[in-house]
Amino acid sequence: MDYSMDKAIGSASVRLSKRLTRIINLYLKPYQITTEQWSVLRTLSESDEISQKELSLRSDKDQATLTKILDLLVKQENVERIANPLDRRSFLVKITPKGARIAAEVTPYLEEIFTKITHGIDEERLEIFRNVSLILESNIEKLLEENK
Repeated sequence: MDYSMDKAIGSASVRLSKRLTRIINLYLKPYQITTEQWSVLRTLSESDEISQKELSLRSDKDQATLTKILDLLVKQENVERIANPLDRRSFLVKITPKGARIAAEVTPYLEEIFTKITHGIDEERLEIFRNVSLILESNIEKLLEENK
């Protein structure tokens, strides 16, 4: 088979990512959150109060993007910023009861959606996909480190 890696991996990954984002945004619309906001809300639902820097690392968002997402989530009363008692220049971020309710409702809902998305793909293939994705991510991280 004659194909380029760029087309087979690069373009295919971008297309898949865009389609996943589009369908998940569609299903998140009734909750008035986006996939970007969901990833932050989900991360916070798994944490106590954490610094914005730590949240940035855990949710894989740069600081500027995270600040915009947090501004929206604070406005929606899904999260709150709390003064950091150890560093007056920074804030801790915490999910609110409203945000926790949304996270508790959305988590199983999205599991159902992903069950539909992965319909027809057996567990072995899903595990291979997950492992290959992790290897690709790791290789990309190494390349990024080399180019710093």
